[in-house]
Amino acid sequence: MDRIAKLASEKAVVIFSKSSCCMCHTIKRLFYEQGVSPKIYELDEDSRGKEMERALMRLGCSTAVPAVFIGGEFVGSSNTIMTLHLNGSLKKLLKDAGALWL
Repeated sequence: MDRIAKLASEKAVVIFSKSSCCMCHTIKRLFYEQGVSPKIYELDEDSRGKEMERALMRLGCSTAVPAVFIGGEFVGSSNTIMTLHLNGSLKKLLKDAGALWL
């Protein structure tokens, strides 16, 4: 858990992902299209990925990936991020965290 918290606070937007996950790819594209350059951790390419995956599940992720942190805080997985995007509140979160300038 400490490692997750440390990694999640390294940049305004941090995504824990798996390279083979289609929803992870979709969420990463969403952020790139918003003009955000997130820090991405591919758990299937990390030697401690399984350990981090279990820690993310303990945080409340229904599925371990994608797990999105904005401003160092756990925001949610793909359903939450898409809901925030569709209702217009994702941009405010990104601006408040310093991930977007405009």
